[in-house]
Amino acid sequence: VSGVVTCGNVPLESSFEKVPRCVYTSTALYEYRGWDSKAANPTHRRFTWGLRSLERHVVDFYISDFQSGLRALVKTGSGARVTPYVDESIVVDINANNKDPSPDFLRWLGERNLSSDDRIMRMKEGYIKEGSTVSVMGVVQRNENVLMIVPPPEPVSMGCQWAQCILPASLDGIVLRCEDTSETDVIPV
Repeated sequence: VSGVVTCGNVPLESSFEKVPRCVYTSTALYEYRGWDSKAANPTHRRFTWGLRSLERHVVDFYISDFQSGLRALVKTGSGARVTPYVDESIVVDINANNKDPSPDFLRWLGERNLSSDDRIMRMKEGYIKEGSTVSVMGVVQRNENVLMIVPPPEPVSMGCQWAQCILPASLDGIVLRCEDTSETDVIPV
């Protein structure tokens, strides 16, 4: 189902940029590891970006289908399995040319007990906010006149396509796809 998002009872706010009325938020902090710098995590190799911190949150929301006009409750909150495909944009980039982090970034690090230590860091944030256009894949159910999209009972196999080098894969839970977090996609609700 593709359509426009409206918030349920409990909207989210993005962690760093404080974007209000979101149904999905993701904030990831990456560090670059050079020859003599510290590792961001135990498997972080030299001369690569490593994930240091990741926050992802999702809540139940409504989607209004473009073609039929029907409104459905998408059950993504309360521990439901979700496979998100949401574009993230770089919101902070600390490198050799830009060594002075903003006070907001230092506050964000402090709230999570993370240090900056002259590290090369990059923060990416992605979100789905009210009014965004999304595509949702899940199982459609009707419960007392409420149309719902819920996670499938087991992972869905996507098969494989050897000619395109796509190996066998499966998707677990509801699949959310939102291509852009820019203001141009947002429809006022």
